[in-house]
Order: sequence, then C-alpha cells, then structure tokens
Amino acid sequence: MSAEQPKNPLHGITLERLLTELVEAYGFEKLSTMVRVNCFTNDPSVASSLKFLRKTPWAREKVESLYLWHLREQRRAAR
Repeated sequence: MSAEQPKNPLHGITLERLLTELVEAYGFEKLSTMVRVNCFTNDPSVASSLKFLRKTPWAREKVESLYLWHLREQRRAAR
C-alpha cells in the first residue's frame, strides 16, 4: 500500500496550516459566517479552533471543504 496521494490536495497540509491560511485570508469574523461553528465566533483563536476541529469531524470536514474552495478561487484569480 502506497502512502503517496498525488491527487489529494489536502495531503501533507496540517490542520494548523490550513486554518492559519484561512484566517489570514478571511479573518475569524468572515470565517464565522462561512462556517457556522462557535469556535470562530466566541473568543476565537487558532489554538482553540484547532482543539475543537480535532475533536469534531463534521466541523473539520466543513473547514477542509472551505479550504479546497479557497484554493480553487486562488487558482482562478491567478489566471
């Protein structure tokens, strides 16, 4: 079984890096409207959000989905 995942855009990207990029791009206020989770609205920080997202698979999936959308939008803008 191979550990490589060449077609998976999330492969090799840590949750911390993903979240940090989203916060830099949108800020917590906008993130809270894009993904409805309290860790983005009530006293938000990267550390507290990471704790929540690691324990909550459905929220992590939403944030990962938003990150993939963000990557697609960056590629479109670069064209």
